[in-house]
Amino acid sequence: MALALLSANAAKPNFVVIMADDMGYNATSAYGGWIKTPHLDRMAREGMRFTDYHSSGVVCSPTRAGLLTGRYQERAGVPGVINADPKVPDHHRGLWPSEYTFPELLEQAGYTSAIFGKWHLGYRKKFNPMHHGFNEFRGFVSGNIDYLSHYDRMEVYDWWDGLKAVEEEGYSTHLITRHALRFIDENKSKPFCLYVAHEAVHSPFQGPASPIQRGPKKNRGKKKTPVEAAYVQMMSAMDECVGQVLDKLIELKLEKNTLVIFCSDNGHAYMGGPEGYRFPLRGKKGTVWEGGHRVPGIAWWPSGIAPGQVSDEMVISLDLMATMLDFAGAKPPKGRALDGVSLRPVLLGGGSLGQRQFFWRGQAMRDGQWKYVASPKGGGLFNLKTDLAESMNLAKRHPARARRMAAALDGWKRDVANGATPQPDYDTASFKK
Repeated sequence: MALALLSANAAKPNFVVIMADDMGYNATSAYGGWIKTPHLDRMAREGMRFTDYHSSGVVCSPTRAGLLTGRYQERAGVPGVINADPKVPDHHRGLWPSEYTFPELLEQAGYTSAIFGKWHLGYRKKFNPMHHGFNEFRGFVSGNIDYLSHYDRMEVYDWWDGLKAVEEEGYSTHLITRHALRFIDENKSKPFCLYVAHEAVHSPFQGPASPIQRGPKKNRGKKKTPVEAAYVQMMSAMDECVGQVLDKLIELKLEKNTLVIFCSDNGHAYMGGPEGYRFPLRGKKGTVWEGGHRVPGIAWWPSGIAPGQVSDEMVISLDLMATMLDFAGAKPPKGRALDGVSLRPVLLGGGSLGQRQFFWRGQAMRDGQWKYVASPKGGGLFNLKTDLAESMNLAKRHPARARRMAAALDGWKRDVANGATPQPDYDTASFKK
């Protein structure tokens, strides 16, 4: 039925990618978590929920570089966070214009693209989204800003309209949503790609009514909103955005021709909430354990995806670019193979992608149900099918498999370092070891 409806609609599909920040697997009620998110629940109920979806990085910048290029971020020289502090060497890194991004390739297929929200792929103007194929950018280039004053952690004002810093009052989640809805309205009659890059639920922990914490208007005397209460407010505001985007597509009769994907850039940073709701994942943001990169992933497309689907296919954020290019009829440049694959067979027919391998930071790899972590402290070989908490090291029971996966991890490190985009202080030679 879904395939028939899709083939009946010959127009190129629109794409909406909604990315949360630091949202782990265990928070949203769409995944059995402790915070009620009715709109994400609805999206999952009407579409497909992935139980084995992963970010390609375990912190912010790397995953975003991988998402934009469809290739492991190490190839672009962005293996870690691009720091807000100008005194730190990696502050000067960024996504160079020489990289090929999905908005650039979609533009060649007739698409208009925009990003609203967090960039975090370079502070210099030469790294700005406007130099990467986006027709519009409204948001911030840093890793996080005060949700109300829009100052980053270095007390630098950070809110942009394209290449210009602009004053715009409002709670960042609400502003991102407002511009996303406007963009859909203005581009409803042509193919578009919308990247909604939320700041939520990254620190600072601020709800819409919380006091300002950064910048000249910060209120030092006013008590901050308790972290857990602020976190719930942040999640709820983002969830409302999801609902508003879906409703806008339906209002404009675009829902049957629009693929919407919701995901997070890495695992959770905040470990609050009732103990009974915590999902048994080891680790958190910044680690290569499952808690650092297994995140929510939901796809919604009324004419393409049958409602109520739950997929246990191994999926990674690198797949989103390949998926969009596939449905748009666009191709990556010659000689620039993608590391992700199209999710078409899974989304439209419940098909399989086959046995896959994923890699994280040169420190961990996945081969089907097996996970290998190269760490002298607590690393080893784990069977995620029977031990999702990564609590039982099976390396001694399966030494040959452990050796093969360790060798594959070393080979991957050499591969991504070969021809990697030069960046200040990015030592590809040491990464090859």
